[in-house]
Amino acid sequence: ATPSPNDYIELLAYADFLGIMDVSQAKTRFFKRDSTKADHLTLHAHKEEEFWLWVASWALFVQQPSDITGNPEDNKGYILPELDVRWHEVPTDHTQAGQEKSGQFKMFKGHAIGLQDSAKEKRQSIDARLAKLIELRNEDTAAHRILWHDLEDERKAIERTIPEAVSVYGKQDTETQEEQISGFSEGTIQELAAKPMMLGSGCNLQRHCSWAIYMGIGFKFNDFIQSIHRIHRFLQKNQVRIDIIYTEAESQVRKQLEHKWRQHNKLVQRMTEIIKQYGLSHIEMAQHLTRKMGVERVEIKGEHYTIVNNDCVEEMKRIKANSVGLILTSIPFSTQYEYSPNYADFGHSDNNEEFFKQMDYLTPQLYEALMPGRIAAIHVKDRIVPGGMTGLGFQAVYPFHMKVHDHYTKHGFAYMGMKTIVTDVVRENNQTYRLGWTEQCKDGSKMGVGMPEYLMLFRKPQTDTSKAYADVPVVKSKEDYTRSRWQIDAHGYARSAGDRLLKPEELKNMEADAIFQTFKAWTESEVYNYEYHVRIGEELELMGKLPSGFMLLQPQSWSNEVWADITRMLTLNGTQWSKGKEMHLCPMQFDIADRVIRQMSNPGDVVLDPFGGLMTVPYRAILQGRYGYGVELNPSYFLDGAG
Repeated sequence: ATPSPNDYIELLAYADFLGIMDVSQAKTRFFKRDSTKADHLTLHAHKEEEFWLWVASWALFVQQPSDITGNPEDNKGYILPELDVRWHEVPTDHTQAGQEKSGQFKMFKGHAIGLQDSAKEKRQSIDARLAKLIELRNEDTAAHRILWHDLEDERKAIERTIPEAVSVYGKQDTETQEEQISGFSEGTIQELAAKPMMLGSGCNLQRHCSWAIYMGIGFKFNDFIQSIHRIHRFLQKNQVRIDIIYTEAESQVRKQLEHKWRQHNKLVQRMTEIIKQYGLSHIEMAQHLTRKMGVERVEIKGEHYTIVNNDCVEEMKRIKANSVGLILTSIPFSTQYEYSPNYADFGHSDNNEEFFKQMDYLTPQLYEALMPGRIAAIHVKDRIVPGGMTGLGFQAVYPFHMKVHDHYTKHGFAYMGMKTIVTDVVRENNQTYRLGWTEQCKDGSKMGVGMPEYLMLFRKPQTDTSKAYADVPVVKSKEDYTRSRWQIDAHGYARSAGDRLLKPEELKNMEADAIFQTFKAWTESEVYNYEYHVRIGEELELMGKLPSGFMLLQPQSWSNEVWADITRMLTLNGTQWSKGKEMHLCPMQFDIADRVIRQMSNPGDVVLDPFGGLMTVPYRAILQGRYGYGVELNPSYFLDGAG
């Protein structure tokens, strides 16, 4: 197989197919999470060595015989000639710059960064790029060469201008295609025009050709590099010349292509070094990849906190019974994420059933540690199951929060209800491609809804069951917690005074952040009108003010059971980012921790998080006069939390 080495997700797919490691596990173990784009993977710097050793344990990247033998003499006949790459930028026609969505005419074309803009630029620049191709071709009209192109209109333009060139394209019958490819390979055909996505892989075209001209560039590096290797391969006797034509507006596309090329070369070099170091034996290599079992306990203790690097199941044995005033934690979402290469990691489970078997070791100890009558607040989220895993052909939902309910009640907790934490459906779709507008229009029956998060509340029964009060009640002063506040909280939703929302024509001159805040205030204070909500969005879209990257007009909640005002970015990951450190996969928002700690515990209580991560819960507990206790298995998360 010849994967696209710069595309990590493709490498992970090979590993999954071979039964080495499933994709989700590999993503969590080696890569940073991008919450804005699905499958946009960035390798953790501290995981780079481990990742490439892992890849080399099941895949061989051999470039030449000496990579295995160590003897340069064995490379005779296998040394590739030099590659002469020449870039040619042609001016962009700014007379076709067009208009902004607002109607304002553009003086200059912008950069063609996206696929849609790039395709438009290609169509508008065919004549200019073809002229450059002819200019290059005229340097040696007798040479054999490949004319690579991407669009059908480009093929037709080449055929009109260079009638002696032979084209290979999809609508031809197989016999014609094979005849023309063979003719070029054997040297009887001088010039061949084709698309990299069709002819870029598998063919040996190097015997009579050492020159390729690309009439345009694109984003698909795999097709590009494979098409180069049709002539830059063993048995090529001449220096290979590659001419690449692009427009001024496609300069960013060139930068992306060059970046992927550098990444490709880096991978090849890295894998070659690993093979030279370890050879074909995996024994020494495996020692670097061995998953750990257990952890050496490290404790950091202060006046108002204790944080521990340890397996939480083992750590719970040290905590006195009935000593914890509140448990607040975001448990691992079953097998979705693996937080450390340790067998004690709850994410290291084969399936959901196995995960809850592991939880059976922890939850009884949490129950014992919690004071009678007090709350365990468990933050969870349901999981999306791909159609390939279910065999259904469409994405379904695994109701994780329902399984969590069954698990905790099985161990003696009483279920007290849950808070719903609203998430941005547009951002979610950017991560999963599950709720796309286009797909909804094709078939709404296969579409689900956005996945909120839940804060599930479980109570350990009090000792005296003749009364509902906890053994040590969570008491509030009526001077601080007034009758008025209680009535509003008890009612379940609150309305605030406010003027009507500005009309669409009044919003058009506002920036996105102002529109967001204005709409938020309106939905909190006015009777909701679904059709009016939709119409505002439609009007803003016509004005070019409705973004596709996030949900601008988010419906707000009146109910205390649905939290729509959680600030998603307000986590300790902000501190991690500013320090240039690894960000946590699923950090808890400050808003969630603050509200639960204030409502469900007394000052001075021990607030415990057995899955501490960056120690958000202990940190927020300290700020509210509680004693924070956090446990974390991952050493790097623990140290960052301590810092």
